[in-house]
Amino acid sequence: MNPSTAGTWDEFMEGVWRQNPVFVMVLGMCPTLAVTVSVVNALSMGVSTMLVLIASCGLVSIMRKLTPKEVRIAVYIVIIATFVTVIDYAIQAISLALYEALGAFIQLIVVNCIILGRAEAHAAKNSPLPAMINAAGMGVGFTIGLLALGTVREVLGAGTLFGVTLFGAGFQPWVIMVLPPGGFFVLGAWLLFFSWLERRKLRRQQAKLVEATQNA
Repeated sequence: MNPSTAGTWDEFMEGVWRQNPVFVMVLGMCPTLAVTVSVVNALSMGVSTMLVLIASCGLVSIMRKLTPKEVRIAVYIVIIATFVTVIDYAIQAISLALYEALGAFIQLIVVNCIILGRAEAHAAKNSPLPAMINAAGMGVGFTIGLLALGTVREVLGAGTLFGVTLFGAGFQPWVIMVLPPGGFFVLGAWLLFFSWLERRKLRRQQAKLVEATQNA
């Protein structure tokens, strides 16, 4: 892998894994907990946020040298709000049922700290292509986080996946999973799982270091 490709891959993977918005930085919790009662809702919110992220970060990067520092946050919000409006109307045109299920959380993408954070910390300091690649990674990471919660909550809370029944008539849904407390329980379980993975990785690295020291 050449250096340019490696750099591009690192930009993308930063948001997918190392700085995952949901499981590492714990950002965007309002839509994460509210709309993940089903996989369809989770996927729709994730893709919508990703599209806004990519488009807004690309435009912020293009305008970075033209935007006065004193009004940069206001400019970012106007740019983000423009793309959110486009997505909002697109979802209404595609599916009113989905639009009603997502409710006000589509409009609230405007103030999502993930998007504002990427615009301020990365897009405003980099050229358009790296900014959009980084935004795409953050969007994919956010979508993965929503899908992880949505899958567990739909399977346990309704016994379905993408609306398809998975269990027999005797299955008793865990109703709490489609209620607000269920979102906190599932998020906590995922955070615990990834924390365990990280500790396991550190233990393995320490064991390899000790082994290498002893062999030396």
